Parts: sequence; structure tokens; C-alpha cells
Amino acid sequence: MKFLLQFSRLVDAISEAVGRAAIWLVLVVVIISAGNAVSRFAFHMSSNAWLEIQWYLFSAIFLLCGAYVLKKNEHIRIDVIAGRLSERGQNWIDVFGILVFLLPMALIVGYLSWPGFINAWNSGEMSASEGGLIRWPVRLLLPVGFALLILQAFSELIKRIAFLTGHGPNVLSKATGPTAEEELAEAIKKHQVAPEVADIVHMNHEMIDGKEGGRK
Repeated sequence: MKFLLQFSRLVDAISEAVGRAAIWLVLVVVIISAGNAVSRFAFHMSSNAWLEIQWYLFSAIFLLCGAYVLKKNEHIRIDVIAGRLSERGQNWIDVFGILVFLLPMALIVGYLSWPGFINAWNSGEMSASEGGLIRWPVRLLLPVGFALLILQAFSELIKRIAFLTGHGPNVLSKATGPTAEEELAEAIKKHQVAPEVADIVHMNHEMIDGKEGGRK
């Protein structure tokens, strides 16, 4: 168990580093999207490449942050039943879900996505749109993203088993800390990059909180 927990901490560190790096892609997408819109409406200049790079970056954010979200325990849950169970019961549900649903799905998708990347790499597949981008980088995101997710799934499984056997804390306990939006805004201000963008991120987070509060 000691070795497994060391492996889990290593995987957690990788997921944390990749996730925090991918957060910056949100800012890149905002800048590219705004610049492309200004160029198109103000100067009547546009390019399919600029549109496609936004799709690529959205894909990168979604796929590269999957493991990070799982590590943070921020994925969507339906707690109608699990919320009423004890801590051990909740962890047993997670063990079942990881083994029966998450790992098989991630392994199958990761396995099936690899040939698509190899074909795109060997053929030099290009976008069908005029001025579009080469396809292999975005196809590579699938196996890479799911490989990270698989590693993190094993890490979460180890942590659940460690808790159930008395070798670790309950990782399902919500840790208090900044949200992803707050982390991004703080990183932008720390590096003195476009302070107005940081304010936009904060405003977006406040709007989301306001909507959620209204639903409650």
C-alpha cells in the first residue's frame, strides 16, 4: 500500500501540473476569439485556421483537464442515494464506479483513438476547409487525454481503497479552496497579464454563482 500511495501521489502531481497549465488555454481562447471577431467585423479579414485553432484549444481544455477534475473531485455527481450513505458507503460506490464504468470506458476510448492519430500522422491529414489546420495534433489529444484519465482513475481507486483499509484519509471530503475560475484570475493578476480579462473571469464566476443561488 505504501508503494501504491507513492504512485498515487506521483499521478496526482502530474494531473495537477497538466490541469494548471491547461487553465491558461482558456485565456488563449478568449484572446484568439476576440481578435478573430474584431478582425472579421472591423477589417473584413478572417481565416478558417483561426476558427479551427479555437476548436483545437477547446478540445485540449476538455481532454487535458479531465484527470485534473477527477483529482479535484469536481466532476458531476448525482447524490440522491450516495449523499445519504456513510463515508465508507460513498467510497465503495466510487470503487464500483471506477472499476465497472470509468476504467473500461477510458481504456476502450483510449485504445480506439490511437489508430486515428496514427493514420492522421502517417497521411498528413489536413482540414477539409480552405486554409484549415493539420489534423494530427487534435487527434493526439484523445489518447493523451484518456491516458491521463486512466492514470488518475487508478490513483483515485488507490486512495479509496486506502481509506477503506485505514491507510489514508477520506478524499471525498470537500476541501475548501479557490475554484478553477478563481485560480485562473489569480494567476493572470500574478503575472500581470491583461487585468481586465481577470475581471471578466471573476464576473463570469459571480454570474454562475448567482444563477445557482437562484435555482436553490
